[in-house]
Parts: sequence; C-alpha cells; structure tokens
Amino acid sequence: MALEVMARALAPIPLDVAFRVEPGELLALVGHSGSGKTTLLRTIAGLWRPEAARVRVDGVPWLDTAAGVNRPAHRRRIGIVFQSYALFPHMTAVRNVMAAMDAPDRAEAERLLDLVNLHGLSDRKPGQLSGGQQQRVAVARALARRPQALLLDEPFSAVDRATREKLYGEIIALRAHLKMPVVLVTHDVNEAQLLADRMVVIEKGQVVREGTTAAVMADAEALRAMGIREVAVMLPATVAEHLPDGLTRLDAATGPLFLPTIEGAPGTRVRVRIMAHEVIMSRARPEGLSAQNILAGTVTKVVPGAGPGVMIHVAVGAHEILSRITRRAADQLALRPGDTVYAILKSMSVARDHVARAPDMGRAAD
Repeated sequence: MALEVMARALAPIPLDVAFRVEPGELLALVGHSGSGKTTLLRTIAGLWRPEAARVRVDGVPWLDTAAGVNRPAHRRRIGIVFQSYALFPHMTAVRNVMAAMDAPDRAEAERLLDLVNLHGLSDRKPGQLSGGQQQRVAVARALARRPQALLLDEPFSAVDRATREKLYGEIIALRAHLKMPVVLVTHDVNEAQLLADRMVVIEKGQVVREGTTAAVMADAEALRAMGIREVAVMLPATVAEHLPDGLTRLDAATGPLFLPTIEGAPGTRVRVRIMAHEVIMSRARPEGLSAQNILAGTVTKVVPGAGPGVMIHVAVGAHEILSRITRRAADQLALRPGDTVYAILKSMSVARDHVARAPDMGRAAD
C-alpha cells in the first residue's frame, strides 16, 4: 500500500516535488516555513489541488490532473494529526475517536486510546487533558479512520520539550502497529532523524536531497542549502547498565558508550544522535582525557566544505561516525582514507533528547 506523490505548481509557491512512501515507512518532509511541506500534505489529503499533480495509494489514483481524477477529501482514507490537535472540546476523548469512525464502536475506540497510552482517560474532555494527552487522542482519532496513509503535520510543535521527548518514544513504539505509509512534516531535523526512515529535504518548493536519514544527515552540502549545520549520525546501541555515578553504559558495535542517565531497563534498544561537531579526531589513542568515549575506527572519506570545515567519515565496526573539524586540523593530522583514527566524544555532549528507543518493527500490525 505505497503512497506516490507528485505535485507541480506556480502558486501560491513554486512547487516541483515527487516522492514515494512504502507501507510501514515513515518519511519526513523537512524544510523551513514556506518551503511547501504543508502544501504537499494538503495535496495528499485532498484539501488543495495543484496545477499538475498525481497522488496514488496502492496504485489507485486519488488525484491525477492529467486523467481528470480528483477524489474528494472525505473519500480519501487519510488520517491527519494537526499541530493544533483540532479536537472537539465538548466531546470526551473516546467520543472524539468514535467521531472519526464510519461505524462508531466504543470498544475499538477504547482499544486505540490504550494503544496510545491513554488507558483510563477515555471519559475526559480535551480541557481536562494535558497537551501531550490531547495529542495522543488526536493520533488515536487519526487511526480510527483505518487510514491508508497517515499524515503528521508538525504534531509536536505545540508541546513543551519534556512532553515532546515522551511523544517521540510513543510514536516510535506505535510504529510497530502501523502498516500504512506515514508522512511527517517538520522543520526540526532532530525530530526527523529520530523518527524517520527516510527524509525529503525541501527548499523553495524543490527537493534538495532525498534518501535515508543517514545519507541525508551526512550530506553537508544538502543541509547547508537549508542553513542547517546539524550534521549527525544515528548510532544503534543497547542499554547495558545504569551506573551509580549517574551515567548509563550502552553497548554498541563501536564499543561501550557512557552517557548521562538514559531511561530504559538493561536490554532496551536505543538510537543515539551524535553530532559531527562534537566528535574530536586523534591519530593515537589518547590518555589522560576527561572524555569517556574513545572509539577506534578507519577513515573512509574526507570531504572538504565550502568554508574552513572538513567532514571526516569514520567506519567504526559496521557503522559510521562523522567528525566535523577544521581544514587546518585535518591537514595537521594528514588524514587519508584507510588511516586508523580515534573518535573522541564527551559524555555530556549528547543531549537528552538525542537518545530515543529504537523502533521494534518485528511485531505484526493491525
């Protein structure tokens, strides 16, 4: 049940974008405000019709301007979660969910609320729920339509940082239950990298870069085109133990990692976002440093930037770490592909919201 999208228009903004989202895949549309992200979501949902466009789900056209097909919004099986929640204030949580169903079913609505961790809150109205709880109701309501595609429009922008971190974890856990393609619109690169399988970077209605999150986040030129400097990698790891000094030891293919306390019992799989500018390079294994994480690896690529910076790609086990250093430092170290180096990372340089549970994609979905 793949989602295929193509849209071209001259107004309200110039637009020329095409992408495909596979079943169960989460694709993030990333870009500045006004880049065309929400316009594309409105095109998929049937709320706007570009001059030339095609939207297909499982090969069935919902919109095809060339063929004269334009299925109205209410006949597209789309689940949408807005940044403003858009809940009915006079209805309870369960009634909000039931309102999205073709045949209202309280038991099924309760099941969906349980799925988003709202057990026992079904009879509360939106005004009696926190922002994060309201957002969970909005997700449950979107799923109640049994959508063929799920659209998330800046869904976490209206909640505080702590709530946003919790919602990230819940969306990751929820993905084990989703078979349909999911499109996330966001301007937050950290959010996209934590949640998405693939990214489409859009600027001024054009695709700057498309690919896996790892490939896009390693492409400094693509990110620079958007004014983004946050080049980073996601490193998979497993919680090994919580130490009495406030650190958590993670086991990764790169070796042990020590980070400030991470939620999760030993055995919990996580992904750690490591910023390239936080990684220091050394030719020899350093001694007498305060940094707790020293990872041996091999230089695979040295990519000069437009300014004084250089991106060093380092293979560590089966994974890759990026280090953004100055051209002068790279010249002093005389780094070349094939060289053995040591990547150094301070424990405190990894932000709390840069660690997220890894999605469990092995379970069956409803």
